[in-house]
Amino acid sequence: MIKTWLYPLIVTLSLGLLANTAMADLRVDNRQDNRQDKREDKRLDDRQDKRWNDQRRARIQPVIVPRRRTINNVVVFRPYGKPYAGYGRYHNDNDAVKWLAFTAITLKILDNINEAAQREHETAQVTATTAPIGEKVIWNDGNASGYVVATKQGKSSTTGLVCREFQQSVTIGGETEDAWGQACLQADGSWKIVQ
Repeated sequence: MIKTWLYPLIVTLSLGLLANTAMADLRVDNRQDNRQDKREDKRLDDRQDKRWNDQRRARIQPVIVPRRRTINNVVVFRPYGKPYAGYGRYHNDNDAVKWLAFTAITLKILDNINEAAQREHETAQVTATTAPIGEKVIWNDGNASGYVVATKQGKSSTTGLVCREFQQSVTIGGETEDAWGQACLQADGSWKIVQ
């Protein structure tokens, strides 16, 4: 027979063991819940990272620009160098439409320079359309340099348009290539190459 004074002690110990077991179960449940929460947080973070990476990839995907295309009835043809939109400091075809015809005056040596140097060369061509006759517009970008100069200006006897003759020279690593061309200023302010 259990002594009466032991009975409350046994009950207290039993309740204590039950409480400890319940606390242990609660700790285990909390750890499992925390692990579950962490897994869900990680999946959410992974989904957000994937969306961010997809958006980033979409932004940095290169835009393929064909070497030959037509913009507002102007044929753009870059047989040499890097194909890209725009012309000179104008990075959009619609902004550069007045000068896109100058892509017809080509130099094979442009295959040896980067887009930044090509754009410097083209910017010199744009500047030469309004520079005084005989004034060299000089450009330089790293190991590439050159000039563009309007050598003559006059009115076309057949069209009445103002035309300019251009000479350009590009030097890369000691190798130089020259080109000549004639362009006429159209009524809309764009230039057209004359053969």
